[in-house]
Amino acid sequence: MMKGSVLMYQVATVALLALACSLAFAYDPSPLQDFCVAVDKYDFVAFVNGKFCKDPKNVKAEDFFFSGLNIATDTSGQLGTNATNVFVDQLPGLNTLGISIARIDYAPYGVNPPHIHPLGTELLIVLEGTLLASFVTSNQADGENRLFTKVLNAGDVYVFPIGLIHFQMNIGKSKAIALASFNSQNPGVITIANAVFGSEPPINPDILTKAFQVDKNLIEYLQKQFGK
Repeated sequence: MMKGSVLMYQVATVALLALACSLAFAYDPSPLQDFCVAVDKYDFVAFVNGKFCKDPKNVKAEDFFFSGLNIATDTSGQLGTNATNVFVDQLPGLNTLGISIARIDYAPYGVNPPHIHPLGTELLIVLEGTLLASFVTSNQADGENRLFTKVLNAGDVYVFPIGLIHFQMNIGKSKAIALASFNSQNPGVITIANAVFGSEPPINPDILTKAFQVDKNLIEYLQKQFGK
């Protein structure tokens, strides 16, 4: 093989390997078995998308079962909302399947505050009541963050793209109920106010004062409100 041909072969090989790697990391890999029921074999299990698998011979129907989404949760708290999650920790049979669901109950004028799901896109289905649902885009080319807002009634569906700040409010005079489905077995949640003002240890208030362009006393007040 001539030197030029060898060089071209090497370049092509590197390019194909790079493409293969990019494709391999673009999406979660498909399961290589029928199921992988989650089990904690040790006192400490790494926090990753998948968990250890139960021996298939010991798997039972109950590993794929969850009961209770028909039960309303307590919404008497300050926010007026509460959720029943069915993630991999509640339903071990979800492990490696890339799906989960939650029921959200809203008191009248209850708010599911601004938050993100870093690991999954959310599809919200309203079962009862009227919700105001919104999400905010990431920084646009013009530096703006665009807000998308929609009033949802029973039977309506709204999608919140992965990683974007979103929230809902019950704008009706009666309770509301919604189901939220995710393309992740454990979508994660970061509630903005809790994370910013209630982190442990606290974020330096001087940083937050400059970031939010408000009086330092207000930042310290908020940190006391959200701190543990």
